[in-house]
Amino acid sequence: MRLVLQLVARLLVVVILCLTAATVWATVDAYRSVDRATAASADRVSEALQALYWRELLLRSSRMNEHLLPVPEWRTTDTMKLISPGICVQFEPAKPFEKPLCGQSQGLGKAPPHWFASAVQTFLGGHAAVARPISARETTAGVVSASPDPDAAIRLAWAHILDNIGVALLMAAAIALLASLAIAHTLAPARSIVAALQRMAHGQYRTGLPRFHSMELGMIGKAVTDLGDRLAAAMEERAALTRRLLEIRDDERRALARELHDEFGQNLTAILAFANTIEAGAQDKTVVEDARMISQASLRIMASLRDTLNRLRHPPAEELGLEASLISLVDSWRSQHAARPLIQLDMQGDLADVRGTVAATAYRVAQECLTNALRHSAAQEIVLRIERRSGEENALLIRVEDDGGGDAASVQQSAGFGLTGIRERLAALGGSLSIARARRGVSVAATIPLAA
Repeated sequence: MRLVLQLVARLLVVVILCLTAATVWATVDAYRSVDRATAASADRVSEALQALYWRELLLRSSRMNEHLLPVPEWRTTDTMKLISPGICVQFEPAKPFEKPLCGQSQGLGKAPPHWFASAVQTFLGGHAAVARPISARETTAGVVSASPDPDAAIRLAWAHILDNIGVALLMAAAIALLASLAIAHTLAPARSIVAALQRMAHGQYRTGLPRFHSMELGMIGKAVTDLGDRLAAAMEERAALTRRLLEIRDDERRALARELHDEFGQNLTAILAFANTIEAGAQDKTVVEDARMISQASLRIMASLRDTLNRLRHPPAEELGLEASLISLVDSWRSQHAARPLIQLDMQGDLADVRGTVAATAYRVAQECLTNALRHSAAQEIVLRIERRSGEENALLIRVEDDGGGDAASVQQSAGFGLTGIRERLAALGGSLSIARARRGVSVAATIPLAA
């Protein structure tokens, strides 16, 4: 999962938790606000009735206190204005069959869900009534008792939650959106770092990264840049060492070729001459036959020696050019294997100016792959393709594909000197080698950069 999505998901979890906590707090506050409204209603009504009581007492001083109770005309519109919605007020002592005076309870909002009412009743309990004396100096003046309507209290709490939850949801969505954009913007440079690492995995080690504003990302980018520079330097040093090793190996091969030619070649020529002399002058048929066999063996050894010398010396690609040397190589294999298999040569692009080390390496790759296909498979057809790719690739592609039914995995894991030598030569030029399963056999492909 992407880091941005992980951070956004965690942010959403935090927002949901905060929203839940805010909802719970709003529920408790809205429910307890009914108690505050109850006390406030009791205070307001008691103050109003106190003023009414003392006015009646002063105007009608001839009356006894008990004749003033209950306070005359207290159930008025003015008194109703002092009572909060959903609150009922009762004057004590009350007249017989007198009902409490209740505030407006209509329009307090929709009825809440049953689960909400049950949860509030279970966790927050009910509301207590509030009693206020009309006069602290005159205890017989009566008492105002205010109590909330339970249904109205639940509806008030639900309406309060609905009013606030919308704003809370909007704020939560805005916070989540803005924070997500901020996180995405902050982590955007990580894509450049990942792209640089991917380019490094494909061999482009020196990949410059922009300067990041974040200190942590800047440190990571600098570490990636330094790593790429060190890898590039190490690969260049490795390529130089490999080229030097190949030069030394070629020098040794040329020296060995000279020694073989001078020593073995001359000795074989002498043996062949002696055998021919013996065959010409001998009278005994057995001796003649033996001399003839020695001559044939010498010729076979000389042919094998010539083939070895050809492989040890510089390939003809450095002298004749890649195109001519490949044609000569295929013709040579065709003449040696007239019966099977069918060898096809497919050359694409301009190969005329491909010379030097690149041409020699391409020739060696084609030679080794053809040798392996002929010796280690029962192929009936072998296709050698040489393609010069221009443009951004600017590389030479050599592909040898056979229908011998070989195992590509086994060939890939082979530790033979031939494939090892090919890999070393390609590595020295910055190229690559891949071995894959073909339709009916094995496909070996090598890529050599022409800019090397």
